[in-house]
Amino acid sequence: MNDPRILLLGPEAEALAPRLEASGYSCSREPVPAGANPDAVLLSSGDSGRIASLREQWGTIPVLLDVGDDTVEARVDCLSSGADDFWLSSLGPSDLLMRLRLHLDLTSRANVPAQLLQVGDLVLNPSTRQVKRGARPVGLTAREYQLLLLLLERKGTVVSRELILRQVWNDDQATTSNVIEVYVRYLRQKLEEGGERRLIHTIRGQGYCLSERLPQIESRE
Repeated sequence: MNDPRILLLGPEAEALAPRLEASGYSCSREPVPAGANPDAVLLSSGDSGRIASLREQWGTIPVLLDVGDDTVEARVDCLSSGADDFWLSSLGPSDLLMRLRLHLDLTSRANVPAQLLQVGDLVLNPSTRQVKRGARPVGLTAREYQLLLLLLERKGTVVSRELILRQVWNDDQATTSNVIEVYVRYLRQKLEEGGERRLIHTIRGQGYCLSERLPQIESRE
């Protein structure tokens, strides 16, 4: 996100303008110029009552509220007010800058349309986690989905058992490569349930390859 625009409301929030601008943000106060809608709002502790109207005006942009005191009650009140997160004016700007970067990054990623992953008539939508083989929906467990996602992200290449263990099973030392064979078998059964041709190919001694055609690699099954 280039030059994010931050709306500052209240004296404690407005006092942060020099530090925010030095960190690459563009700060504004009300009234907001036309066409300069903010990417996030920082509110002083006395301005929590404005959050509802801010939501009506700008939807789900990040709203961070100064809680004044670092207590459980203050944090609960902050989140109950409709703010996305809290910040503490008494701590200085470092913690706030970290929280602000996090929320802007999450917003940026949420606004990027997820690209469909496809091989032949097999389609996986990362946004909805839906998998289809042609017009037929394919129901997968969470582990089966992660395995298929990994194979689709590396379609046409051989994915080693070691990489699968690291990515899908988090390199669990108690997990053996045999469990991969079991889950590949589960996936094949579900993907080929309607009589469709095989897409997941075993490359003996190397791993697995998801491709529309048999990969041109020796010792394949």
